[in-house]
Amino acid sequence: MATLYDAPTEELIEATAAELEADLDRPDWAEFTKAGTANELPPQQENFWALRGASLLRKVAVDGPVGVERLSTAYGDTKQGSTRYRVRPNRQTDGSKKLIRTLLQQLDDAGYITTNEKRGRDVTGEGKQLLDETATDVIEELDRPELERYV
Repeated sequence: MATLYDAPTEELIEATAAELEADLDRPDWAEFTKAGTANELPPQQENFWALRGASLLRKVAVDGPVGVERLSTAYGDTKQGSTRYRVRPNRQTDGSKKLIRTLLQQLDDAGYITTNEKRGRDVTGEGKQLLDETATDVIEELDRPELERYV
């Protein structure tokens, strides 16, 4: 059986998003909210909420106990400096903490992650099992010979 480390990341996140679509409820405010301060517009993808939830689940599983602050830094972007002549260098900005926190709470309610008061969020056995089974399915569906040894 393949683990989440064996499958290609993009395909794993898309397949996990399809599995999580029923467990995650997109709030009404999510269609108007930007994913970070560096973005000008809200996300235009139809299944953005499920994709970000799957990405967060994978990131929590890979990085171990992690908090909202570190996750918002990981989902951040660079922002242009001055608008006139662009002379100031770009600076790092954080992603939306409310978006990340809400998704983590929904994943916690679904039973995929758990909260440790002092260390942050960590994946449960059910969440790890979902990721591993999805990774196995992704590798079987892909027609790439270098991944056949993981099946």
